[in-house]
Amino acid sequence: MQQPASIFDRVRGKRAAGIETLLSKLRAYLPQAQVAEVSRAYQFGAHAHAGQQRVSGEPYISHPLAVASILADLHMDHHTIEAALLHDVIEDTPTLKEELVTRFGPEVAQLVDGVSKLTQIKFTSREQAQADNFRKMVLAMVEDIRVILVKLADRLHNMRTLGVMPPPKRRRIANETLEIYAPIAHRLGMNAMRLELEDLGFEALHPLRYQVISKHLKRSRGHQKKMLDKISTSLCAALEREHISGSVLGREKHLYSIYRKMREKNLSLNEVVDVFGFRIVVDKTDTCYRVLGIVHNLYKPALGKFKDYIAIPKANGYQSLHTVLIGPQGVPLEVQIRTADMDKVARSGIAAHWLYKTGDEATTPTVRAREWLKDVMEMQQGVGSSQEFLDNVKVDLFPDEVYVFTPQGDIHRLPRGATAVDFAYTVHTDVGNACVAAKVNRRLVPLRTMLENGQTVEIITAAHARPNPAWLNFVVTAKARASVRHYLKNLQREDAVQLGRRMLEQALATLSMKLGKIPDDQFEGLIREFKMENLDDLYAAIGLGQQLAPLVARRLIPLTADGQESAKPAAPLAIHGTEGMVVSFARCCHPIPGDDIVGVLTTGRGIVIHRVECGNLVEYRKQPDKLIEVQWERRIKRDFPAEIRADVANHRGVLAIVAAAIAEMGSNIEHVNLQERDELTALLTLVFGVHDRQHLARVLRKLRSLPQVMRIQRTRT
Repeated sequence: MQQPASIFDRVRGKRAAGIETLLSKLRAYLPQAQVAEVSRAYQFGAHAHAGQQRVSGEPYISHPLAVASILADLHMDHHTIEAALLHDVIEDTPTLKEELVTRFGPEVAQLVDGVSKLTQIKFTSREQAQADNFRKMVLAMVEDIRVILVKLADRLHNMRTLGVMPPPKRRRIANETLEIYAPIAHRLGMNAMRLELEDLGFEALHPLRYQVISKHLKRSRGHQKKMLDKISTSLCAALEREHISGSVLGREKHLYSIYRKMREKNLSLNEVVDVFGFRIVVDKTDTCYRVLGIVHNLYKPALGKFKDYIAIPKANGYQSLHTVLIGPQGVPLEVQIRTADMDKVARSGIAAHWLYKTGDEATTPTVRAREWLKDVMEMQQGVGSSQEFLDNVKVDLFPDEVYVFTPQGDIHRLPRGATAVDFAYTVHTDVGNACVAAKVNRRLVPLRTMLENGQTVEIITAAHARPNPAWLNFVVTAKARASVRHYLKNLQREDAVQLGRRMLEQALATLSMKLGKIPDDQFEGLIREFKMENLDDLYAAIGLGQQLAPLVARRLIPLTADGQESAKPAAPLAIHGTEGMVVSFARCCHPIPGDDIVGVLTTGRGIVIHRVECGNLVEYRKQPDKLIEVQWERRIKRDFPAEIRADVANHRGVLAIVAAAIAEMGSNIEHVNLQERDELTALLTLVFGVHDRQHLARVLRKLRSLPQVMRIQRTRT
């Protein structure tokens, strides 16, 4: 049996379009003077890449030519075509950006720089390099959307010629394409490019699965030809009877979408392939709705399978009516109904602005793209590392959407699974930060409630409310996640500054010095040496464990006359329990007020408080610089978790009896675990809140008095 033709087979051996072929494409829509500029850029690029070859053995310039040709098919402007021809000269040749500015102007140079990688920086890992390159590209894309169009064309040609790469590199590039570049093409509405990137990536990543689905699709296409012709004829006849002119097209299924649907919905290959798809293209929007009625009269519609993306376009600007019908012999029919303009936008997305010369900067895909990029900019300001930024953007690149309304009737698009908190941040960052409750269809619901299509959502805010770290466990939008993290980082910094100051004061006290007596120039010299911006940076570094307070203290004060520091014991650091995120309490030993405690300085987390007898301190005692003397503040008004273990009678209702006794003593249970030991006994582990050791002692006395409790003790580690 003959093997199905691979995508790689179809492109392997084809040379990139020659410069004359490219110029002939450009002459069809660009003035001669601009075509001449493109020719000049080609000559410069060919000279810069002279002697360089691709892995396939072709001259390197064949790749920029192919990228430019892809963009010429989209009728991109001459600056973009020039940037495509030059997009690798900064990265792969000695050419500097300044030379491009001189020869081709700042616009072309900026585009080339946006596409180029960060080759001058040494990265600790391939993942970090990918994340930093992506961050730079996205920020350049915010400045000029054409950057991503050049990058997508670059990636498309690389994918078309990926077969010459060794398998590990081929899989890595294919995975990156499926995770980042195909979703970006989808987010920008460039459906044709997205589908090709997905199928190419699928073939490179899973070649055997690709072949199986490809073979099956060809077989089923042959078996179903008569059925497809019959349905197409009936649809055309129905339009003619109503005097509607339009085209009926059978929709070709794409292999990666079939594979993804199989995985997501746990379907067999036959269940996915045996769904016929048709697209009906008509002249205007009103006609779309008339055609919807016609096809619903012709075949029975499937309940709950109608979507109106004309009234409510997708996030990428896509517009169409979608319906599923029950066709002949009970076969499902997927029908899309749209206008010719909508069809163009569906294929080309944001590139339709150049391809069809709309002359309108406010086209739906362009507006949607700029809205998305605005959110990306807000997100980038609130994240720290490039890897975190990339992870957040990935979340936003797969928007299977729900549409909800504000009480005023405004529509907001959210990814499926979005919660009331996600909605609040979609309205505005300040609304998200201050939200305390939500109403869905006028009923109060928890903030973690997942939203559904058509719901009306109202957010209730409070002036002094702040984001809750627990929100990170359920928010799904990148904007919400980045906003919460940004707030928590700022909060952590404020806590770290206060704690660091107290720790430095304590360290200086051991050297008979007060913080206020240290000259400003001493601080300024140390801040410069540590390459920090200000004194708060120094305090924060101490509070987060990045600098040791005793060492900083010794650097700040001069030596005594005999060259020795005059040290004396200092009072331990007082722990209030309200220090915020930079003082935490170890879960291994659950310290509570009244316990003898010690602090462990942990880089990035600040101080972790342990009980002195905690077994996990053994390793830390080998590093005395990381141990800090601490003590409880006298008046502490909060509860701390304490853990106990009890041997109890193994019979029904024992847990309820123990829980009731704990509640009677004014404690709240946080965690419970019951393990059966034998027919008579069970081990009960409980974590509950107490004020201090005295409160815990009262709870233990109460529990020991229960006949169901045989033995009870507090957990040490």
